[in-house]
Amino acid sequence: MTTSTPADTRTLATTPKTRRRVRPHLAATHRRAAWIFAPSMLVSAIFVYAFIGVTIYISFSNWKIGTNADLSLREPLGATYVEMLQEFRAQSSLRNIIVFTVLFLAIAILAGLVAALLIHHVAIGRGFFRTVFLLPYALSFIVTGVVWRWIFAPATGINEILRAIGIADPPGWTTDTTIIGALNDPSGTDFLKVQLGVPVALIPIIVAAAWQLLGFAMAMYLAGLGSIPEEHLEAASVDGANAWQRIRHIVLPQLWPATVTCLVLLLHVALKIFDLVVAMSGSGPGFVTDVPGIYIYNYLTSRYDKASAMSIVLLVMTLAVIVPYLVRGYRHERKA
Repeated sequence: MTTSTPADTRTLATTPKTRRRVRPHLAATHRRAAWIFAPSMLVSAIFVYAFIGVTIYISFSNWKIGTNADLSLREPLGATYVEMLQEFRAQSSLRNIIVFTVLFLAIAILAGLVAALLIHHVAIGRGFFRTVFLLPYALSFIVTGVVWRWIFAPATGINEILRAIGIADPPGWTTDTTIIGALNDPSGTDFLKVQLGVPVALIPIIVAAAWQLLGFAMAMYLAGLGSIPEEHLEAASVDGANAWQRIRHIVLPQLWPATVTCLVLLLHVALKIFDLVVAMSGSGPGFVTDVPGIYIYNYLTSRYDKASAMSIVLLVMTLAVIVPYLVRGYRHERKA
């Protein structure tokens, strides 16, 4: 059986007073925070979430550009989505953006990691090499697209090198309609009209985008490498671990937060890619380099409901990745 000591009694006696002192202070802090964030929350509610709601509604409506705004709901509901998803161009756009996103993320993140590992261990000229890799990140996608369009032009650029080493018929790159690793015959089904695989014409665009963004990934990884204690690497060396074992068992696990951050931020760039594709190839022959951004832009002059439907599909694809990341971050903060 326990008994209350005088000290406990004093603590219990002072607790209500402490709460009375703290609670008004916290309430005032919350009120100030609410007033500070209220304008930005109001603007976000109107110009982000309200507009998303309007776009969703239009995607279910009969509204088409060139006629009076018809905001009546289309029958059956969702017919615009069904019509769009059965369209060859829409299927090409979705195939291309998935292929582009997967390969772009893999190349940019891997190249950024390798560049960061090399620069982190360079004793002289680290700032110079860091600047060299970061400089493309300062360019616009339009400038990058113009330069890389010339490099991958069928008659010039890299094809001159390929012909010089004996390849008589090099790829047409951005004008090539070949699908690498085609998985299906598009004529075999009524719904799937596009050939699944990696379009050759997308490769130059993926290379150009990875070239521009690898500097961003490198900067993220350099910050992560700087936070790894040298004692861990020295202890592993003393235990006989070689360079690859130190990278695999010590460096890469501690760089995982930087990898996740790169993945989410670059994914955002990949899904909304537009200007780089326009500068290099546009939609391409047979929509082989078409992406949802170009699809939406083109249909804004003819089918506003269909452009809105593709916008919502793109939003859902983005949320499918962003929301789990935000939930993970929220749970991590609560545990901390």
